[in-house]
Amino acid sequence: MNISLRALGKYKYVLLLMLCAALLLMLPQGGGEAADGASEVERRLEQVVSDIDGAGRVSVLCSEDGAAVVCDGAGSAAVRLDIVRAVGAYTGLGADRISVLPMAG
Repeated sequence: MNISLRALGKYKYVLLLMLCAALLLMLPQGGGEAADGASEVERRLEQVVSDIDGAGRVSVLCSEDGAAVVCDGAGSAAVRLDIVRAVGAYTGLGADRISVLPMAG
């Protein structure tokens, strides 16, 4: 394969564009996370769950595998059930993939 430098010069802008595209693909993605590390889904769930009667203070952590909700009202079976239903409705997760745990202190 014999390519002259003159032939490469003809395609220098195409090569430069391809190099820039490759560099952009290597940059880390934002992932929609806020400065405190909470995703938009987690923030919205915290707001909704905190509006459930008896939930109290709420913290939510979500992943592809499941969700964990830590709240003041986790000692009540009725509150836990309401939270599992709300989180399941929003995320599409099954009840077996949602944990509701009591908040310390």
